Amino acid sequence: MRRIAGSARYFRSALRHRKFDYWSSFTTSPKDLTENYHNGAYGVANNAEIESFLRSKFMVSRALSTDAAASASIGEVHRAAAGPLVEYERRIIAGELLDGDVCQLGTLGELQRLYDELVESADACKLDRYSSSEKSGRSRWLWSRLLPQSSYSPVKGLYLYGGVGTGKTMLMDLFFYQLPCNWRKKRIHFHDFMLNVHSRLQKHRGVSDPLEVVAGEISDEAILLCLDEFMVTDVADALILNRLFRHLFSNGVILVSTSNRAPDNLYEHGLQRDLFLPFISTLKERCVVHEIGSSVDYRKMTSAQQGFYFVGKDSSEVMKRKFRDLIGEHEAGPQEVEVVMGRKLQVPLGANGCAYFEFEELCDKPLGAADYFGLFKIFHTLALEGVPVFGLHNRTAAYRFVTLVDVMYENRARLLCTAEGSPFQLFNKIVTISDAQQMAPRTSSRSMKNDEADLCVDNELGFAKDRTISRLTEMNSKEYLEQHAAMLAAKQLS
Repeated sequence: MRRIAGSARYFRSALRHRKFDYWSSFTTSPKDLTENYHNGAYGVANNAEIESFLRSKFMVSRALSTDAAASASIGEVHRAAAGPLVEYERRIIAGELLDGDVCQLGTLGELQRLYDELVESADACKLDRYSSSEKSGRSRWLWSRLLPQSSYSPVKGLYLYGGVGTGKTMLMDLFFYQLPCNWRKKRIHFHDFMLNVHSRLQKHRGVSDPLEVVAGEISDEAILLCLDEFMVTDVADALILNRLFRHLFSNGVILVSTSNRAPDNLYEHGLQRDLFLPFISTLKERCVVHEIGSSVDYRKMTSAQQGFYFVGKDSSEVMKRKFRDLIGEHEAGPQEVEVVMGRKLQVPLGANGCAYFEFEELCDKPLGAADYFGLFKIFHTLALEGVPVFGLHNRTAAYRFVTLVDVMYENRARLLCTAEGSPFQLFNKIVTISDAQQMAPRTSSRSMKNDEADLCVDNELGFAKDRTISRLTEMNSKEYLEQHAAMLAAKQLS
């Protein structure tokens, strides 16, 4: 108890010195630690100083994690005993996470600030599902015609972006699962979210503004919307996002999102991007934008093994033997999976939750995220034969493969595959415009044969490839496969 009180006194003294007020929000006056605030984005002024501050703050959470029950009577300290910050410290003490990443600590500060604001403004934000309106989306649309009104949330959301494997998804999930169970909240992958939006739009065809109805339905279900991997590559998505989110924000929705791209770089060089630009302004207006600047890819720090990713001439037979081992006594045969809106996906071979495909059957056909989500609702393991090296000639297949890996990762599915090279080698010919500009130009001493004739210059794919390489590496690690096994065991018990 003394240790907690002493830490709390030290912390409050440090906060007074820094002109911070943690108890009402995490960093309500961060003038001396941050600078150049513009459109909700903070720029770190001094990493050493902010790390020192966050470390002093951690003294309190360490004390709390040890003696939380004994300190329940101390009102001020008790308020700090909840939220992503305390859970993060608990995981570090338990050895579940590595300590010392100042970039993750800065992001945690933003998440704790948002958590505190939401707790204090829960009634104003109408987060409690049991005291919220029961009007349906269509009913809401009808009332809005009669009594036009908007109800923006008093709390801004949070848009987290940064490189691959820096912990964005882990930190957002850590935040999400600390929130009260009775709140109207939803955590979903961006691909899945947009598929759901398009499905709802089909249902409400004939209404004068179906997007408003869909936004009403979504906001009735969830006021706090957490979207993972915000990435816009489809023109159909790009053209509706601004109107959709203007309706959502008007209904009081609070957005928390992760992405590999800064808002200004979303849908870069996309078709009709001028119609997408208003969405970027709306996003920055309603969300605090925060970059995770870590250069560490934590996925590549897992204990990788070569058990399910096969490279080489004889790899096909090896993978087939692995597939037969996984299905056991079951007999593999053709199956049919219903994916979305009545569409069916033919599975060449399937048994015991395992599906077998040639690469061309999944990535050279007009399939998308909806088909892949439907597939992994039925199957937990995919054997994929013949993943090629990607370049200009098969750019569309590369996009589908990236989406396939995203969906598998989201569903914690297991991947067996044969490939023409390592994950890095598969995407070696995919580059961004910036990468292409830095390449040495061809000279008379370089023949056309040696030149990169199949080089694919594509900004979206060039950014996405890093995420895919990182995920393929993690999906073949001991830790990931253990998570997959635990998920299967939990499903069998339920």
